[in-house]
Amino acid sequence: MQVREATHDDADGIRRVADASLEATYAGQLGEDIVAAAADEWYGDDRLDERLDADDVVFVVVVDGDEVVAFSESELDARQPTDEQFVESADGVAAIQWLHVHPDHRDRGLGGRLLERTETELLERGANRVEGRVLAANDEGNEFYQASGYARTGERTLDIGEETYTERLYVKLPDGEAAELTEEHEVGGDTVFVAYDERERGSEAPFYAAYNTTDREERYGFYCANCRSLDTAMDAMGRVECGECGNKRKATRWDSAYL
Repeated sequence: MQVREATHDDADGIRRVADASLEATYAGQLGEDIVAAAADEWYGDDRLDERLDADDVVFVVVVDGDEVVAFSESELDARQPTDEQFVESADGVAAIQWLHVHPDHRDRGLGGRLLERTETELLERGANRVEGRVLAANDEGNEFYQASGYARTGERTLDIGEETYTERLYVKLPDGEAAELTEEHEVGGDTVFVAYDERERGSEAPFYAAYNTTDREERYGFYCANCRSLDTAMDAMGRVECGECGNKRKATRWDSAYL
């Protein structure tokens, strides 16, 4: 058994694992059509080749003999906030987009070995915080992150197909570090509380959720880390754009299933 970074030679195996894992985990909850659409969008040949070449994307595979049996796909923010007021926890964010183990190879401890190697790769590349996101309906996925030392920090709703689902957010920091994930900011005369663990990928830099209170019960909007502005807007389709610098929200993992 070998756990290593992926190469282009692993592409077919990655797609095969993704198809089988998504089908086994989500088809009963989301429907086969949505799962198939997500797999095609995320692991089509052109996109997978592009992701394997990207400097800010990390693929790790578990190989049994010559066969890929599990993989993870993670992303480092290419550009981080530079505001000196930002706490250290705002920098070096890495998000695990997917962690898949082929159904025929589950219950062998491969997920834990894969996660451990994934975290090592991300921390060595400058991450000081690793995030994971799992649909609430995926009981095994939620239990896996909790058992692996991740703290559940919040949740958000996603529109997938014609239904609304809850996605839970998990965060893990290096041993001994405290999770200071909410910080007060004054922007343009407004006082808001930026939640570093509620992050959306942007074309230039991340968007962070902003709240009116520390308990996060009253949402203000989004904080653009590229220009440190609160002049952001979201449309009915979930697209976020900054009115100051044009930073735009990138597609998330389930956007391919917005049918």
